[in-house]
Amino acid sequence: MDWIVGNWPHLPAVVGKVALMYAVALVGLRAGQRRTLAQWTITDFITAVAVGAVVGRTAVASTQSFLTGAAALLTLIVMHRLASLLRMHPKLRRLFDHPVRVLVAHGELRTAQLRRCGLTDDDVFSHLREHGVLDVAHVKYLLFEAEGALTIVPRGTDDQAPLVQAALDRSAANGQP
Repeated sequence: MDWIVGNWPHLPAVVGKVALMYAVALVGLRAGQRRTLAQWTITDFITAVAVGAVVGRTAVASTQSFLTGAAALLTLIVMHRLASLLRMHPKLRRLFDHPVRVLVAHGELRTAQLRRCGLTDDDVFSHLREHGVLDVAHVKYLLFEAEGALTIVPRGTDDQAPLVQAALDRSAANGQP
């Protein structure tokens, strides 16, 4: 029966630590960048997983104090902010972000790029259908963005459009034909 009720006299301390860790996480993440909770990069994902582990362990482990958990949590938030700032430097960006990849070019699937990204033809077709594109021939480019989103550039779009050109340039800079 002990495995069910555990050390019940410590439950008020657990509840208190959970409430405090939740408050620290809320304040810390609110003070951080909004993108932590929107489109995730590698640094965002690492931070989210680590924050969850720290909050969870601090909340339920009787051997970990609130102060230790709060210090760990705040350190993670500061490290995430530092990584976010380092991403702004063009040479360091490659350490943190995946390159933009062109998965479809002029209506043709680029299977080598799909495989490199861990995607299948069906993944692409599903995404296109979700966005009302019923024929891959209607797609000029399908871009796999740094944070994992897929961007459809329809046929008829000028390659010189600034955002399209920027993505193609970044893709080419990373050795994609």
